Amino acid sequence: MAIGLNYYLQPNFFQPRVLNGNLRVMLPLMVLAAGQAIVIIAGGIDLSVGAMVSLVNVTLVTLITRESGAPDMLLGAGVALLLGAAAGALNGICVAFLRLQPIVTTYATSFLFSGIALLILPRPGGSLPRALTTFYRSAPLGIPATAYGIVVLLLLWVLLRRTRFMQNLYAIGGNAAAARASGVRVALNSFGSYVAMGVFAALAAMMLTLSSGSGNSRLGDAMTLPSIVAVVLGGTRLAGGRGGVVGAVIGVAILTIIRNLITFANVPTWYQTLFDAVII
Repeated sequence: MAIGLNYYLQPNFFQPRVLNGNLRVMLPLMVLAAGQAIVIIAGGIDLSVGAMVSLVNVTLVTLITRESGAPDMLLGAGVALLLGAAAGALNGICVAFLRLQPIVTTYATSFLFSGIALLILPRPGGSLPRALTTFYRSAPLGIPATAYGIVVLLLLWVLLRRTRFMQNLYAIGGNAAAARASGVRVALNSFGSYVAMGVFAALAAMMLTLSSGSGNSRLGDAMTLPSIVAVVLGGTRLAGGRGGVVGAVIGVAILTIIRNLITFANVPTWYQTLFDAVII
């Protein structure tokens, strides 16, 4: 029904150009929600993901300029992934090893990451090579490049779901004491979930940077709550132990369609925030 209403309000909804634009909006949030789902499955939560996205974004546009060649691009991508993993590791150390509350810890580190991002790039700016942004907007074989990204994300989840690491996270989220008694290294696996979250946040930031072509220290501010809402919409239990990435991906699609409805129906945008809050 929501898709039908979208088509009614936006008759060109199914045109390739419009679909490509919608997928470019969805993919970074899908990747971010995938990482959030992994953390929540293990019984945690990460309120710093938006700040991580901003931090990686400003770092990328600082390292990669319009004149950068392939070596600089590869270096920038590598630094972005390492930075995301390091930010996730900081959260993981505080939550898994120091036993601090996830919601308090990640809320605090969100200010730390935001502050560093603002220090790196006080004002929006920077510019990526045109070839990178053009590729992200392209449609190889008539299929949007971002559609390939969604397929890769789902395939990655299929592989990850079969690993001992994910099985341990489900066990920890279901009952941490029972998992510990069964020989699961609870702290180490919980730490790993936050590192994975950091890597997914870095990937989401890279995609957002390719989409915008520039940097902004506030770029990820509005992504934290939607990443949690999408996970909840997808059927992942906030208490942990149940859920998955496929549901989170579907949740992002639902959120995007609802946002389009709100926009094209000329409804005040604050209703989207109300909708997100009601779901939580």
